[in-house]
Amino acid sequence: MRKYILLFAFVSALVISGCSGITDTITNAQRLQWKLGSVSGMNVSGVDVSNVSSFSSINPLDLVKLTSAVGTGKLPVNFTLNLLAKNPEGEGGSKNSSDLIKSVDWRLLIDNKETINGVVSGPITVPGVGQTSTIPVAISLDILQFFQNEGLQSLAGMLLGIGGKSGSPARLSLKIRPTIDTFIGPITPGEITVIDKEFRSK
Repeated sequence: MRKYILLFAFVSALVISGCSGITDTITNAQRLQWKLGSVSGMNVSGVDVSNVSSFSSINPLDLVKLTSAVGTGKLPVNFTLNLLAKNPEGEGGSKNSSDLIKSVDWRLLIDNKETINGVVSGPITVPGVGQTSTIPVAISLDILQFFQNEGLQSLAGMLLGIGGKSGSPARLSLKIRPTIDTFIGPITPGEITVIDKEFRSK
């Protein structure tokens, strides 16, 4: 009889622990808040402008390259936009998370104008309570496709404002749809608009 009582106690403990784990899993996934972090590696038509502060400080040889590129009707831009996923302090969830962000579908807006879209593939560990994860989003687009009526100086000013020496992602926003892979199945919240000013969950 004692053996059966111990077995029942053991199974009950597993069930209770499992229920708690499921609750923490769902809570950690649903608690996530998102924000745009830094922009790095801004490259315009082969010219690294990440340490350039203004149009007037662009190297003359680099300026010739950029002018030539605009003349061809294409101005390829590459940079990394760091997406921050935060699990805020508070009740619920756990500091140790085993959940994974399977993927993040995204759409990029510049000055509220929709441009390109893509997917960041995981797995990326969901941060536990009080922790933040950084998810690099590789951006590659022809900026002239979306801002055809802008001259080189105007375009350079915009890009330097985003990823130059003193740049910030203030002119950017991402529309994201993350898929979080848990042991009870994938969880996909609705589309979230992500900006640089604050963490958001919707």
